[in-house]
Amino acid sequence: MASTLEELQKDLEEVKVLLEKSTRKRVRDTLTSERSKIETEINNKMQQRPQKKPELDSEKPAAVVAPLTTGYTVKISNYGWDQSDKFVKIYITLTGVHQVPTENVQVHFTERSFDLLVKNLNGKNYSMIVNNLLKPISVESSSKKVKTDTVIILCRKKAENTRWDYLTQVEKECKEKEKPSYDSETDPSEGLMNVLKKIYEDGDDDMKRTINKAWVESREKQAREDTEF
Repeated sequence: MASTLEELQKDLEEVKVLLEKSTRKRVRDTLTSERSKIETEINNKMQQRPQKKPELDSEKPAAVVAPLTTGYTVKISNYGWDQSDKFVKIYITLTGVHQVPTENVQVHFTERSFDLLVKNLNGKNYSMIVNNLLKPISVESSSKKVKTDTVIILCRKKAENTRWDYLTQVEKECKEKEKPSYDSETDPSEGLMNVLKKIYEDGDDDMKRTINKAWVESREKQAREDTEF
């Protein structure tokens, strides 16, 4: 039995409540997808309702722009960010976003995540979900601003005057894995040897011959210096 418009709207409200409370990425992605499906179904039912011709031809925003999904959802992957003593600011460029109704730009915050959804922008929806923020934020004091062709997400730091070197915990872990591991309590030359050893193990035959040659020449030079003294 097909769901009525009223039932679909109730389902949508319940999904939104669950989305605000959820923190796990897989759960949020599933709920976001379900929200888009329900909104599309509501929109289809609203379009099937008989409407008067003059109302369709009018230029009223309410009749032309519906705060619901009309097409597919585009995942936002390009953004920039910076910070102040109180805020971490995320900048998303979306051409024409300042022209859509205010209610079509929605952001949901949790202590360690935010979820941006822009509805019906040039016939598409745009979504950006960022989980595992580097540090906790204040949900109540976080907000958004819509400027010309730009959405700014303002995440209020829970701990002010602290610097974020990365936006997310995942980004931090990835960057730290790329750094050579040095033990501050050991000889620096030993750390360098560990790096050279890794390069040798991962390198091709030419790389190994080059490292071997450099090693032999270094040992011979050291031997000559020892003999001079």
